[in-house]
Amino acid sequence: MQAPERTLPHGGVRALLESSYRAALEAVAPARLLAPHLTGPRPDFVLAFGKAALPMLRAALEAYPGVPGLAVPPQGTPDLSAPEGAEVLPGSHPVPDGHSARAAEQALARVRALPGGARLLVLVSGGGSALLSAPWGVTLTQKQALTRDLLRAGATIDEINAVRKHLSGVKGGRLAQATRAQVRALLISDVIGDDPSVIASGPTVPDPTTFADALAVLDRYGIGADEARAHLTAGTRGDLPETPKPGELPHVENVIIGSNRVLLEAAQAFLEGQGVRAAILGDTFAGEARDLAGFHASLVHSIRTHGTPFQGPLVLLSGGEATVTVRGNGRGGRNQEFALWLLQELGERGVFALSAGSDGIDGHSDAAGAFLTPDSLPRARSVGLDPRDFLARNDSGSFFAALGDALVTGPSGHNLNDYRALLVE
Repeated sequence: MQAPERTLPHGGVRALLESSYRAALEAVAPARLLAPHLTGPRPDFVLAFGKAALPMLRAALEAYPGVPGLAVPPQGTPDLSAPEGAEVLPGSHPVPDGHSARAAEQALARVRALPGGARLLVLVSGGGSALLSAPWGVTLTQKQALTRDLLRAGATIDEINAVRKHLSGVKGGRLAQATRAQVRALLISDVIGDDPSVIASGPTVPDPTTFADALAVLDRYGIGADEARAHLTAGTRGDLPETPKPGELPHVENVIIGSNRVLLEAAQAFLEGQGVRAAILGDTFAGEARDLAGFHASLVHSIRTHGTPFQGPLVLLSGGEATVTVRGNGRGGRNQEFALWLLQELGERGVFALSAGSDGIDGHSDAAGAFLTPDSLPRARSVGLDPRDFLARNDSGSFFAALGDALVTGPSGHNLNDYRALLVE
């Protein structure tokens, strides 16, 4: 049964879109996602890493009081206090640092010390690739530079992780390979398609990629990285052990407990509970933010002109993960870049929209994302802001901050990819 249509005053639409974002995040809070899965045998140790590491660890230790644990959240996470009996070692994101390396060393030491027959509970969320970093074949500085080069080149998360797995002592199943304990891993997905081998570069998951795949990524984007290339080439010759392949980790169980789709469904339920129709376009959108904005603009035009494939008014919801090939030195991220390209594509016939990262941080900015309103372009022009200038230098964050349309929330302690909501009237 469809929710009844609701007509909102313009001043209330922006608040509605922000409320849909916040309500969806609350509905899929890590503790809520974990609760149904914390009823099994008591673990002997809990390891949590990623942007949701602390709320996940706290929920687990409430269910299993007295169990020792280790959390590796991002530096700057609000309230880094450790639960009783647990240790917190913050790491760096999106580029690993010495803290990330020390956290990985400690995690490896703790899981290696578990005897056969012990139970290890691993709690994984987005951002774990950088937060838990054990460089292999390269120095930390070299790995930092390579990660930055891949991000700036617009490499996909799958491609970046294929490289990371083969330059790491923990990724690509190597963490699970290092322990004799029975491993149960609960994963919150931040990747398109929810492939567990890609989430946080799959420390507990057999790895289908190879040294040759990783080398091909460097070739594809023209990245030199001589030391990394030498290491990967040695691997292709068989001089180094491959990551564990499917079927080689029989002592491990991996369970996905949350995803971008769950986030979008929560937003849809909230909006329809407010009397506003909402349709989920999909949770697997990938590619350049510019191209995704063009697709969404075409869809808006089709709905307005022909009433297909939906009839307005309604909110279009979409997720996935955009990429940005960085050519300028501005500030911002993929969600604000998407919003600015959407503004450029729609021109004078704008929409109410919100594009935001579910982790509360969009790229190199203080904002989670940005709002659009039907009059965004005239307002920008009235204060001398030209979207084309800001797009040319990848400076979407400065554009929306100057316009007063940035959404600033701070880190959410979560990561479920992008959140986009467009009201088409």
